Amino acid sequence: MLQLLKYFPALSEIQKSQFEALYDVYQYWNSRINVISRKDIENLYEHHVLHSLAIAEIIHFQLGTSILDVGTGGGFPGIPLAILFPDCQFTLIDSINKKIKVGTEVSNAIGLKNTTLINGRLQTEKSKFEFVVSRAVLPLKELAELTYKNISSRQFNALPNGLICLKGGELQHEILPFKNIAETFEISTFFSEEYFRTKKVVYLPY
Repeated sequence: MLQLLKYFPALSEIQKSQFEALYDVYQYWNSRINVISRKDIENLYEHHVLHSLAIAEIIHFQLGTSILDVGTGGGFPGIPLAILFPDCQFTLIDSINKKIKVGTEVSNAIGLKNTTLINGRLQTEKSKFEFVVSRAVLPLKELAELTYKNISSRQFNALPNGLICLKGGELQHEILPFKNIAETFEISTFFSEEYFRTKKVVYLPY
């Protein structure tokens, strides 16, 4: 939790209490439905919450922005971003029902009012959003092809509407089809922890 305050010192009291509550709630539900590896739950704030919030280092979503979190698993990056941006609307989708159950229970337990969780397939999701976010779900090209239909033409953020992905490792080949338009940000320039040394945020405007 202290890591969050180090990078996000301006959190409101409500946001602090919501972030603080995440550990106990995730630990409870993860012992019943495994969405985070048992060993990794101890690293919840660094490996999952802070990692999700790297997206906030490249864009501050404006009031009323709608965001789709694809393949959310137990709620990442959608739930941490929904805490940080309470005036935006987040839709979290995953094809595995038990993962959506965990995300829903966590969201309800900490009192989030700006999340909608859907058990379904991206291929059949027709709604429009300003941004799509994801964490290492699909290769960039496949994700871009599947989400193009979901991007709204309504523009009001500092960055053009598009896709923002959390990725790790060597991305040269994956980004090649978009090399003139995609932007890659090294998370290690935002967060100093060793864990982020090979982690990146990839932004693809549509």
